[in-house]
Amino acid sequence: MRVEFAPLNIPLRRRLQTAAVLQWVFSFLALAQCCLAGFVLLALSDWWMVALLYAGWLWLDGDTPISGGRRVDWVRTWSVWNYFREYFPITLVKTVDLDPKKNYIFGFHPHGVLVAGAFGNFCTEATGFSRLFPGLRSHLLMLPFWFRVPVFRDYIMCGGLVSSSKSSLSYLVSRPSGGNVAVIAVGGAPEALDARPGALTLQVRNRKGFIKLALKHGAQLVPVFSFGENELFDQIQNPTGSSLRRLQNRLQSIMGVALPLFHARGVFQYSFGLMPYRKPINTVVGKPISVAQTPSPTSEDIESLHEVYLEHLTDLFERHKLTYGLQEHQHLTFI
Repeated sequence: MRVEFAPLNIPLRRRLQTAAVLQWVFSFLALAQCCLAGFVLLALSDWWMVALLYAGWLWLDGDTPISGGRRVDWVRTWSVWNYFREYFPITLVKTVDLDPKKNYIFGFHPHGVLVAGAFGNFCTEATGFSRLFPGLRSHLLMLPFWFRVPVFRDYIMCGGLVSSSKSSLSYLVSRPSGGNVAVIAVGGAPEALDARPGALTLQVRNRKGFIKLALKHGAQLVPVFSFGENELFDQIQNPTGSSLRRLQNRLQSIMGVALPLFHARGVFQYSFGLMPYRKPINTVVGKPISVAQTPSPTSEDIESLHEVYLEHLTDLFERHKLTYGLQEHQHLTFI
């Protein structure tokens, strides 16, 4: 394989963009493991008392990830996130105003490999979420497992990440004052295994838990489609039924997280590595679906609203696909 190296005379700003994305990839893939290892080493050292005090803090603070988290606006506005946005670049597209007196569930599609669009738009202010939607506070839902990792949990909560448990979502969308946005990557870990350039298949047919909670609490549903999300990485072929896919499914059922074997480019060369391609991400926030509060929704209520949600998601995609580089014959497939 011929390796294409990056030229030496790349402008400093592009170098900073690459560094910003490199630290994000590291945070996503390895920071939790490093934090856990550091905590264990601290507990085994002469500084074990510090580890003990922090363990006590973890016990006292255990409910925070399911009670709205602990956003820190200073972290969300770090300059590094502006370089992160410019790398791709990422753009947040607003289609209508949203009432800050209401609570919302944003259904984010597609999941992609590392949900770069969801992070850039809803865990930082790099794309201007608070400016576009004044009075609203965004919270990206993440697997509960990660909030058990020392130090890492505190870092990710600073950006607005919270647990994806049912109680966590209920807490956000039941606040009487409104103003909360719970962002859910609806396809979840299984969809990540199919994230590759050109993929338009969404795992949403059997994803109805967020629909039920929207009904229960009267939260408005908002479909969100992130054009370009699946263009960032290639992935080793793993068709359904293959040995690799069966192994991935098995590991996911055990660990709760997907393990896509992805690759793209490197830091100093463009031929291989775990850095994403420089492809634009355009995240379009659709119109809200009005939801009447139904404390005990029936299966018929859930099915009906789910179909309405899919119709709105399809309409959002069809209205914007030509603007963001897709062809007329390309359509979404729901499984």
